[in-house]
Amino acid sequence: MKELTRAQEIERSINKRFRKGIWTKFILALKRYNLVQEGDKIAVCVSGGKDSMLLAKLMQMLKRISDVNFDLIFLCMDPGYNRANRKQIEDNAKLLEIPLDIFETQIFDSVANIEKSPCYLCARMRRGYLYSEAQKHGCNKIALAHHFNDVIETTLMGMLYGAQIQAMPPKLRSTNFAGMELIRPLYCVSEDDILAWKKYNNLTFLQCACRFTENLSNEEISPSARLEMKKLVKELKKKIPEVENHIFKSIHNVNVDTMVGLKYHGKTFDFNEIYEQEEKN
Repeated sequence: MKELTRAQEIERSINKRFRKGIWTKFILALKRYNLVQEGDKIAVCVSGGKDSMLLAKLMQMLKRISDVNFDLIFLCMDPGYNRANRKQIEDNAKLLEIPLDIFETQIFDSVANIEKSPCYLCARMRRGYLYSEAQKHGCNKIALAHHFNDVIETTLMGMLYGAQIQAMPPKLRSTNFAGMELIRPLYCVSEDDILAWKKYNNLTFLQCACRFTENLSNEEISPSARLEMKKLVKELKKKIPEVENHIFKSIHNVNVDTMVGLKYHGKTFDFNEIYEQEEKN
């Protein structure tokens, strides 16, 4: 029997050991939210972390077996990584047999002297560059690696920090790049399963490649609000084991009739306005 390459071994683990936790949930999100369509050209955005590297491998595997005709490119933006981090990304892509298309920007230099919300500005700039580069390649979609736990934490952050009920949608039309759409194929895949896949295959990915935080610990580099949500969910699970699924299902089961106010397409509707309109109808 022909010996498998490391990339083939890793693919096999996805098909076998992690089929239920990763592959099946990946396919579930694609079908449930209609993320990949005939004729799409999708830029899979790879940052070098575990989530985006797994997403790249899943999309590559999907391309081989799918009845839907679509194209892929694997975009990696270098915002100013140090040499070691850049090499680790390149080495992991080679190991996983992902043909990365790396382009360079100077985002880290641009936000170096920003004192207020540099991470927010950096994230916005990175997203814009990815959209722009994807368009240059003729893509109509970019795929990001936000997962199940990102969805839950974002929902809680909106309520507890932002005073609004706001979720992270599985796909989103760009308001600044005409004809472009953002999709999240890992929407139903939990971080625990991604970590288990990484550990099982003895893989090492970038945790945070930002030059300003690369020497800090996990808790120090985690955005405080998101870290608090992780801790909160962990505590809630002790009493409510299904709390993660409950939060996830709640954003699919919003009872608008009980909302005191809501926003739709940028327009705000007040409770009294909705209440009076109901009486007229």
